[in-house]
Amino acid sequence: MSLHRAGDRYPGGDPAAGIETRHAFSFGPHYDPGNVRFGALVACNEERLAPGAGFDEHPHSHTEIVTWVVEGELTHRDSAGHATVVRPGDVQHLSSAGGVRHVERNDGAAPLVFVQMWLAPLKPGGEPSYGLVRRPAGEAGEAVSYAVPAAGAVLHVRRPQAGQRAAVPDGDFVYVHVVRGEVRLTCAGEVAGLSAGDAARLTGARGAELTAVTAAEVLIWRMTRPD
Repeated sequence: MSLHRAGDRYPGGDPAAGIETRHAFSFGPHYDPGNVRFGALVACNEERLAPGAGFDEHPHSHTEIVTWVVEGELTHRDSAGHATVVRPGDVQHLSSAGGVRHVERNDGAAPLVFVQMWLAPLKPGGEPSYGLVRRPAGEAGEAVSYAVPAAGAVLHVRRPQAGQRAAVPDGDFVYVHVVRGEVRLTCAGEVAGLSAGDAARLTGARGAELTAVTAAEVLIWRMTRPD
């Protein structure tokens, strides 16, 4: 179990333009050869956009991009003709495949906070695709999952109430990211406290468990080791 605290993230974005970003992995000018990826995950960015701020049209390729909105509304438009508004609890999945361009903006009146995660596909190429699942997390305390088979990964959403326990799925690589609240993570006899923005990377995880200290929202990636 490797712990990575919120304060250790690399700063990015453009604060003068209303964009504040915190990167969990090497990104842009922040390069650490020991922190390039974990399993299929190559980016886990916490984004904060002021009203009217956003990312102008830019390209992606050979990347599975999954977005989880925490607060506010994210406006998405892409070169494949998709135009949507992503709200808290929605899961947005853009498979850039051979290449796609998109725009991400905060066109609302309130600040926008979201977590965007990039995964490397098992095979390059293919045609771009887009999916949006509205509010799959359901009620607090429910466990919900969203599969990204192109990357050999599954996103699990856990929203335990204070004192409630939640199982962490077994996997070759398991990435635990706390969106809000505080939890205790138990794995192989180790116990670690995690708060909003903190993450844990588990290798060969078996029987891990979360216990909520406060009401919490946690994103967990279970990833298989490629053949």
